[in-house]
Amino acid sequence: MSESAVAIPDSIGSENVNDVADDGLQLVGFRLADEEYGIDIMCVQEIILPGAMTELPQVPDFIRGLINLRGSIIPVIDLRMRFGLRVSQRTDASRVIVTEVQGRTVGIVVDAVSEVLRVSSDQIDPPATIGNVEQAYIKGLVKLEHKLLILLEIEALLEEEIPGDLPS
Repeated sequence: MSESAVAIPDSIGSENVNDVADDGLQLVGFRLADEEYGIDIMCVQEIILPGAMTELPQVPDFIRGLINLRGSIIPVIDLRMRFGLRVSQRTDASRVIVTEVQGRTVGIVVDAVSEVLRVSSDQIDPPATIGNVEQAYIKGLVKLEHKLLILLEIEALLEEEIPGDLPS
């Protein structure tokens, strides 16, 4: 693993919101603009620093390009652009969350990764339409002590948004 990668523990069990056990669901929390989001840690392979990306012609604007991650070519999308948020410059906190969904590896650019947390099923409310984020991409709202976290349905987001002919 490179120095810029953050390891994700292999010892975490497979769970989803529909059948969360009493011990809860483990999430990777991240920030986009002023909102906190989360995705199921079981979809996350690793978290890396953004590096050079090869841009592709004639793809949707939110597809930032391709990266070479230890010999694997991975498409990268910018969730800010996908959600219609104002595009910002990369900062020292910016990260690419490398996900694997239905056998496809895709990176997502986020403003910052905030934490790995475990939540119980009673902390998760049903999805609601929030700003520019379509309800189909929201699994639920996680009630934390001092904030709400938008739990994304990353499988639906990546399944629909990445053209099938891009490398993965």
